[in-house]
Amino acid sequence: MPDSAPAPLILTLALDAAAQDYFNDLRRRHFPPAINYLAAHLTLFHHLPGAELAAVQAQLTAIATGQRSLPLAVTGLRSLGRGVAFTLENDELRALHRQLQAAFAPHLTPQDQQKLQPHVTIQNKVAPAEARALLADLQADFTPFEAVGTGLHLWAYRNGPWENLAGFPFLA
Repeated sequence: MPDSAPAPLILTLALDAAAQDYFNDLRRRHFPPAINYLAAHLTLFHHLPGAELAAVQAQLTAIATGQRSLPLAVTGLRSLGRGVAFTLENDELRALHRQLQAAFAPHLTPQDQQKLQPHVTIQNKVAPAEARALLADLQADFTPFEAVGTGLHLWAYRNGPWENLAGFPFLA
């Protein structure tokens, strides 16, 4: 008998087209192809309750309507042990995350209760030596750059590819 529980929800930060294209290109080149079925993304929450979809969407609509675009500093790269990610910084993004944590507090998993460490993964689930080599290669030429957070994006987790549910552009 199939599980009829609603799929968990994932919330990501939408990025400007140039940054999204850049990270997607690197992800296509360095993420194992057999498991690379997602675009590059900056995850804000990994597991919001699917049963609360309408309430979650209402909260995101209200927040996004009053939020301006977020200039993000892409400050460096970090090792994930078996992968590589770009680190991003913006104090307003951290404040937005805390605001969302307060709104969703009764439903948060321990992972989603943690302080946000904004990053975009471009490689994962490879041998540690392969990850170290990519990290060294990318760090050799890295120059900090800017990206822009343009909204929020809600997904349903379906044990593989994510189902696109809704976007919430920042409108302020």
